[in-house]
Amino acid sequence: MILQALYDYYQRKAVDPDSGIAPEGFVWKEIPFVIVINHEGDFISLEDTREGDGKKKRAKKYLLPKSVGRSGSNGWMTSFLLWDHYGYVLGHARSEGEKDQVMAQKQMLSFIKKIQDLPQEIKEDNGVLAVIRFYDQRSYEKVKDSDKWEECSKIIGCNMSFRLDGDSSLIPCNTSVQKYIADQCNENADGVTGLCLITGKKGEIARIHSDTPINKDSKKFVSFQRSSGYDSYGKEQAFNAPISKSAEFAYTTAMNMLLGKDSINKVQVGNTTSIFWSQKEDVFEAIFPSFFGYNKDNPDADVKAVKTLFESAWTGYVNTNSNTRFYILGLSPNSARIAVRFWHTGSIGKCSGNIKQHFDDLEIIRPSHDRGHYSLFWLLSAIAHEKKVDNIPPNLSGQIFEAVITGGTYPATMLQQTIRRIRATQDVTRVQAGILKAYLNRFHRIYSTKEKETITVALDSNNINPGYRLGRLFAVLEKIQEEANPGINATIRDRFYGAASSTPVTVFSQLLKLKNHHLAKLDNEGRKVNFERMLSDIFAGIDASMPAHLAMEDQARFAIGYYHQRQALFTKSSSNNESKN
Repeated sequence: MILQALYDYYQRKAVDPDSGIAPEGFVWKEIPFVIVINHEGDFISLEDTREGDGKKKRAKKYLLPKSVGRSGSNGWMTSFLLWDHYGYVLGHARSEGEKDQVMAQKQMLSFIKKIQDLPQEIKEDNGVLAVIRFYDQRSYEKVKDSDKWEECSKIIGCNMSFRLDGDSSLIPCNTSVQKYIADQCNENADGVTGLCLITGKKGEIARIHSDTPINKDSKKFVSFQRSSGYDSYGKEQAFNAPISKSAEFAYTTAMNMLLGKDSINKVQVGNTTSIFWSQKEDVFEAIFPSFFGYNKDNPDADVKAVKTLFESAWTGYVNTNSNTRFYILGLSPNSARIAVRFWHTGSIGKCSGNIKQHFDDLEIIRPSHDRGHYSLFWLLSAIAHEKKVDNIPPNLSGQIFEAVITGGTYPATMLQQTIRRIRATQDVTRVQAGILKAYLNRFHRIYSTKEKETITVALDSNNINPGYRLGRLFAVLEKIQEEANPGINATIRDRFYGAASSTPVTVFSQLLKLKNHHLAKLDNEGRKVNFERMLSDIFAGIDASMPAHLAMEDQARFAIGYYHQRQALFTKSSSNNESKN
């Protein structure tokens, strides 16, 4: 199903002349340095194609003959046509060691042989003939004398190619070379043939599938380890799951495009990279990444995307009733191959509805200065140590992502991690309170068979849950302390939040005694009466005996109650100040 969807995506892009996707037999590749030669094969210069500053330099991309998979002790025997890394092109070893030096020479001989084995009519091409002369007269030895060679050699495995002096395109981009590559794809197969599992047609089967770059690494999406118990009926490697070379090229090219540096169809959250695409072009593809990632160039992209989604009911910008298929694939690299974290397919209407429900669940009252960031990046930052997404427990980001797009329950780890961060920081932020509200409401909406509990966006004076009431009580006691001691550096929250939210019986008796002391210091009698009334209303929903222990879910309600009450108190204070002014 995954490979079929990727294959169909390639076919969709292939018919679009503006998509820029590589045709069969070719690949878009960055070539940082180009060797410029004349028609006689003399070295002219080493050209740096990179643009930008410092580490942000990007090499120019060219449409080149497709690379071929190579590995093992005989990997040096496989080279690419008219382009490769400097080991093959110039015989430059990656180290001074004798073994690496010998290997580099073997690689260059393999590269030269691939050119010499070309049909005679291709070798008569002006560019190809110049490259042959370049090697015949050992002009490659002069490349390292260039003032740009030092920069080139600093790039590990730097890819290089050739350009004729006076031409604008590379030699492997010449018409005759590209026609030769295209014709090779259409020739009759001389390898193992079989029925392709993707297309259902008979064709030459790919024994080894191409690598896919992911998270600064390259792994295979489909692979079989030889002689390790994965072979069946005497078949080796990818012959166990026959996919034609044409289909293999299509799905790997589509995946490479979706995972590319400039792709707008991917989201990186934690250790999971998610790629997405629709059955046909749709505006939903454009706003989808803003729901989950963070764009440094447009920090408010998530706010605008959520607003656009909710307003689509009357603007029609996103067709929330669309039946167009939408695909989401969560990936992460491991030691051997690319691992699938999750795979989801459904209609755009269903997916957009689940995302809208996610933001409905997260919505909670916020201060006027809060910009309302709610993308998955900000959720993970709120529950991560030092607010670094990289510190999130493994797989948690993928599990939350999956819950958002499927409408299923959030992982219990999300609740536990949020509670741990709140207790560590002794504070409850708007995002953390929203996460806890979303988890509880969704859990009870899906599983509860009794009257379904709904935690409201703002303060709910009718909620009599002990955890929620104790959270409200703690917020009022802290407010009393703050007003009794203006400018205080540390409040009861800094000392007692952890104990109050988990084992309330151990601290609330002491806090209530402190409350009497703090109330006595207030000069405004009316304010004292208001506080006493608040406390009386809150106590009305708490049993006579203080709970000895709060379960994890009730600790979440404690945090929400505390946050709700704090926002209500500050809202009233702001209103009072404005009326006085």
